[in-house]
Amino acid sequence: MSPTIELAAANASEHRPLIITLFSLFVAATLAITVWAGRQTKGAEDFYAGGRQFSGFQNGLAISGDYMSAASFLGIAGAIAISGYDGFLYSIGFLVAWLVALLLVAEPLRNSGRFTMGDVLAYRMRQRPVRTAAGTSTIVVSIFYLLAQMAGAGALVSLLLGITSEAGKILIVVLVGIVMILYVTIGGMKGTTWVQMVKAVLLIAGTLLITFLVMLKFNFNISTLLGEAAERSGKGAAFLEPGLKYGATGMSKIDFISLSVALLLGTAGLPHILIRFYTVPTAQAARKSVIWAIGIIGAFYLMTLALGFGAAALIDPQTIIESNPAGNTAAPLLAQEIGGGADSTGGAILLAVISAVAFATILAVVAGLTLASSSSFAHDLYVNVIRKGKASDKEEVSAARYAAIGIGAIAIVLGVFARGLNVAGLVALAFAVAASANLPTILYSLFWRRFTTQGALWSVYGGLASSVLLVLFSPVVSGKPTSMFHGVDFHWFPLENPGLISIPLGFLLGWIGSLVSKEEPDTGKYAELEVRSLTGSGAA
Repeated sequence: MSPTIELAAANASEHRPLIITLFSLFVAATLAITVWAGRQTKGAEDFYAGGRQFSGFQNGLAISGDYMSAASFLGIAGAIAISGYDGFLYSIGFLVAWLVALLLVAEPLRNSGRFTMGDVLAYRMRQRPVRTAAGTSTIVVSIFYLLAQMAGAGALVSLLLGITSEAGKILIVVLVGIVMILYVTIGGMKGTTWVQMVKAVLLIAGTLLITFLVMLKFNFNISTLLGEAAERSGKGAAFLEPGLKYGATGMSKIDFISLSVALLLGTAGLPHILIRFYTVPTAQAARKSVIWAIGIIGAFYLMTLALGFGAAALIDPQTIIESNPAGNTAAPLLAQEIGGGADSTGGAILLAVISAVAFATILAVVAGLTLASSSSFAHDLYVNVIRKGKASDKEEVSAARYAAIGIGAIAIVLGVFARGLNVAGLVALAFAVAASANLPTILYSLFWRRFTTQGALWSVYGGLASSVLLVLFSPVVSGKPTSMFHGVDFHWFPLENPGLISIPLGFLLGWIGSLVSKEEPDTGKYAELEVRSLTGSGAA
């Protein structure tokens, strides 16, 4: 262990009461917000969509809080610190993806549905099979995304609190899961939205503070910062040029294209993002919320340049890798360094603040994911499939709360087993499934008159199965030192992300399934949906 890491660990131990206090204050404050919001939740519309009372700006802020996960804050900073220019490409991919959501999904989805993606599909197709498919896909995507966040929470909190025992790490995952369940079951969409807004403000403020201090260190000269980062990285000019991570071989270049396609298209199919469009009163507000989100998220991703290259310039790369091989602790280590170093009170305070912000990020995202999956289970599967639309509002909300407890319990159990796994693989799977199964069915349903129930089922289940299968037999799971399972190799698919194969396959299966279907498309219903999605006439 390097002297810096040892000193950081000793300093963290000395200032651990400060860290615990900040964590406790945040959890207490957000739970108070959740209880306050829960008292205003009267029915299904309040629980699922917050009563559609949020403005475009408020929803844009909440979308930002929902989208900027631990992978964005911790992962991108680490990727830039280790891989330079290639690491920053993640920021570009995550941001550009919002153009797809803005141009193709936000407004039509708000006009066409009520609470979930299943509402859009069921408008012109057979309800029970398409709602079952939509609910299944939503829950699978959400659970895999949940695993990534909970594993990240376990690693972060265990590191900061000095927890080394396996029992202690398991307890951290369980506690995160319990808080997540409380957010959703008590506050519903109103409570979750306010928590996400608070988290977005904290994240932007914390990132802005670190960015300012980093730029101050280099006299606000970006060239000096980049030059120092390149020199200290040991890679020289290559650190600032494309190809350091994804240019070594032809296969790595293809892998990057595959990852880019998944990130670009997956965002518009992520269930916890889709349900946010139903929390505003009009389609225009949905569009405005995406524009606000693009501005806020864009500013954040621009500041990841200072986080990543600042860490590369001020911290020895071996220290970052020793702390976490994937570089996920680069941002906290940078905060400590820029605050005065591992042996200073300023460093400890800044480390504690940034770590609390990272923890807030994880809690807000897992609450959004749990709400999305429990809403889909209750609204699509319980009410419209099991009860055939005959459940009352009270029964529906109760089913959603029980579903949140059940899904949270599943995530806790799987999160315990996943705490030592490669989190990037879990996130990649969530984006790949969303882009392969959800997005094709949404776009076909909104914009293709010939689309049928069979096409929707082929697209959802085909995209779901192909993406899961290809990731299972990819280097993400086995065959590499960074794989989920060490010491075994059963991979035959060469790419780490299946997007290049599974996404076109999802679109292709939806097209073929519709063409060979014996079912005649309901052109009248499509005409109604087209008018409704484009004009908002008849929207809830």
